Amino acid sequence: MAGTLYVVATPIGNMDDISSRAKTVLASVGRIAAEDTRRTGLLLKRLGIKGDMVSYHEHNEAARTPQLLQALEGGMDLALVTDAGTPAISDPGYRLIKAAADEGMTVSPVPGPSAVTAALSVSGLPSDRFLFEGFLPRRKGRQTRLRSLAGFEGTVILFESPLRLAATLRDVLEHFGNRRAVVGRELTKLHETLLRGTVQELLEAVETRAPKGECVLLVAKEGLS
Repeated sequence: MAGTLYVVATPIGNMDDISSRAKTVLASVGRIAAEDTRRTGLLLKRLGIKGDMVSYHEHNEAARTPQLLQALEGGMDLALVTDAGTPAISDPGYRLIKAAADEGMTVSPVPGPSAVTAALSVSGLPSDRFLFEGFLPRRKGRQTRLRSLAGFEGTVILFESPLRLAATLRDVLEHFGNRRAVVGRELTKLHETLLRGTVQELLEAVETRAPKGECVLLVAKEGLS
């Protein structure tokens, strides 16, 4: 009988956000596929878990996926984790999850932290309809994608690095107009910050003092600015 692939969400900052079920699963599986074994190792050490880990990231997932499928076929339960948050949400994992599902194996979610829902829940922007885009293309197709997103009738959520945030806000201002927007950084961490205002106001704030840490940018739908 094939094993189960558990897709385990881990904290995006505050280690106390790990769920009791996630701890149980990580302690019980035969192997943990981790985006960065060093970072996951620190988490496991904090939890008092000695797990068998193997790296699984964007540079080796094509080669590693068949190996992990073979382990599942042999009856081993596996846990898939990323550096922070939920696997396959702008993080590695999709290839393994799809392959296991295509083979008819059990893929079970162990839900928990996600920067997407964390930011949306405190943004104060409409949450009844939203679109998560992740990271925009850096060059090719970027402007076309922004024009497409501008027509979405809901809140648009983007991930961005602090180094490119100002440039992205300029592009959003050009294609979306001066809508209400929120920038979240270091969510759940000691220096958690939420910047609220119009896109223009956020751009001015970022140009004055660039934020540190990965950012989540949320832009309201047309007509709310």
